[in-house]
Amino acid sequence: MNKTIPVMPNCPITGLPAKRLIQRVSARLIGGLWRHAFGVSADRQLASIAHFGLWESICGLAFFDPMLQGDETFYLDLYQGGDFHHILAAPGLARSEFRRVAEMIRPRENVLDAGCGEGGLARHLPHATYVGLDPNFSATEPQFDVRNETAAVHGASHPEEYDAVCAFHVIEHVSDPFGFARDLVKCVKPGGRLFIAVPGWPSPITDIPNFVFNAPPHHLSWWNESALRALADRLGLVVETVEAVPFASHDSIIYWMGRFAPRLTGDRYFRAHWTWYGALAWSWFAGRACNALFDVPAAAKSSGSLLAARKPL
Repeated sequence: MNKTIPVMPNCPITGLPAKRLIQRVSARLIGGLWRHAFGVSADRQLASIAHFGLWESICGLAFFDPMLQGDETFYLDLYQGGDFHHILAAPGLARSEFRRVAEMIRPRENVLDAGCGEGGLARHLPHATYVGLDPNFSATEPQFDVRNETAAVHGASHPEEYDAVCAFHVIEHVSDPFGFARDLVKCVKPGGRLFIAVPGWPSPITDIPNFVFNAPPHHLSWWNESALRALADRLGLVVETVEAVPFASHDSIIYWMGRFAPRLTGDRYFRAHWTWYGALAWSWFAGRACNALFDVPAAAKSSGSLLAARKPL
């Protein structure tokens, strides 16, 4: 019997055919993991899908096909149920990428922060003028200038207005990452910079078996340095640096979960088997205990990467 040859989808960054299929993942498995691990029903969005393909691009990006992006209902259920929005985007959060970018922003520069949550980056930029965008979760009475707009809408009315444009842990959530990044670049002045932070691959988050937080309709793409450089190249930007982002208080549990997870991932990342379910449960309980007792070691593998790229004059 002849095996069916999979149709290679195009990389959402380069537009070139994918290099290889990492694995196929049942949408039923994904839906069950969301339901049991986080108490969130994704069945409505997954109803028309039988399987996802997890593909690797020649540029190093891993991406799911189809790239099913979570809608407002999904994220309201996720963030309200687990308070994830406050954990990841609270105003007082001292995220590593916030501190690093604040060091690179000069006094009186204009800064745009897309997908800003409650504007946590603004606390680190008293020397700059801050504008945040978040179409789904901006506060009713935000402490900072946070606007209920998308990057595309804002870019159309504020072209080339900002010295720095930031998107921290946003691009992995969108179904058109290149289009999203292109909208960000429209807002950057000639000579200004784009900052993008992403979770890494491979990293502790991809060491956790059946970790559906890293799957559709939440994370649609997995990034590494070569993928970030490919994105900057296609956008016509000059890369200044791609830096490792160390773990901070908001994501340190991911380090410990990955540290204690049985070594099952690599050739595949999701599997409907009791050993994989047990491995996920063990990594959660062991990771939670260690996270409460210990700090992440200074030599720990990073949680992700930060791209800084300049728009040519």
